[in-house]
Amino acid sequence: MRVYLDHNATAPLRSEAREAMIAAMEVVGNPSSVHGEGRKAKALIEKSRAAIASALGADGADVIFTSGATEAAALALRGRKLVAGDIEHDAVAAWISADLTVDAQGRVAVSDPAQTVLQLANSETGIVQDLPQGLAVSDMTQAFGKLPLAFNWSGAEMALVSAHKLGGPKGIGALVVKRGTDIAAQLLGGGQEMGRRAGTENVIGAAGFAAAATAAVQDVADGEWDRVEKLRDLLEDTLAAEEKDTIFVGKGAKRLPNTSCIATPGWKGETQVMQMDLAGYAISAGSACSSGKVRASRVLSAMGFDEATAASAIRVSLGPETTEQDILGFAKSWLARKRKHHARTLAGAA
Repeated sequence: MRVYLDHNATAPLRSEAREAMIAAMEVVGNPSSVHGEGRKAKALIEKSRAAIASALGADGADVIFTSGATEAAALALRGRKLVAGDIEHDAVAAWISADLTVDAQGRVAVSDPAQTVLQLANSETGIVQDLPQGLAVSDMTQAFGKLPLAFNWSGAEMALVSAHKLGGPKGIGALVVKRGTDIAAQLLGGGQEMGRRAGTENVIGAAGFAAAATAAVQDVADGEWDRVEKLRDLLEDTLAAEEKDTIFVGKGAKRLPNTSCIATPGWKGETQVMQMDLAGYAISAGSACSSGKVRASRVLSAMGFDEATAASAIRVSLGPETTEQDILGFAKSWLARKRKHHARTLAGAA
């Protein structure tokens, strides 16, 4: 039986989201139509919008539905010439200048919040930032549904969020903006989403997003992620007990409760991912593939790690369904493969 430990890439679809989407499939109207069926679809869109705003602590803000956080980033950032540290997701990095200093704990030094983009939590390391008041934009995609969070008190003027990171469907996200903020539409046409994003609304996706967000923040309130954090710590303690040279990136900083970024210099991250996949465990490497070429994690490089260490990183990201058995099984399997790697390295050097 396989064990899924890659929740920061995408979370399994929550049952609440699945049920909401199945129900929404029975709503046949176009939300822009004025007849009864259209009004019913429009009502479901607005109900979903309000539920997401409530879950995010963004009551009174505008929630603009998009196809995901990538589109939300483009809508928020295109043409603005904002700055950030070199730790942002590629969807954000495409639009900014990575001019800000990142320290060894992954914290970004912000000098002008109004001209800055700053993620709330990093997808690779889990490191959480303190957001300054007046921040132009924050990517809250990884934090939403894992941490207590209120957009209205965050200090940010805009936020990016995505459904599939918290157990909703893929293909829908949102840009959240303080009401009255001027946003120029990039997709033109029918004037949907308050004139900021044209195109027939994804009624089914919005319903699933709302249901998942509501369930996710309830998990936060119920302390579910506290349990997950203990499992994450168990994983790190178990690995560290045998492998003293293993680096747990950001261990001394505030992190997402589910995320462990593990660097083992000399053992490439993509090799570990493949070996653990064959063993039945889904994880990610702390490196990115582009046009068939593997490069070291620029997030870890920005934190001051050398290329070999950055290229050795893996990310293990847990979820609400993760069990102690899953974690101990992963640790046992990973340690066995690490010992084999060490033996091969010694044999090759002989």
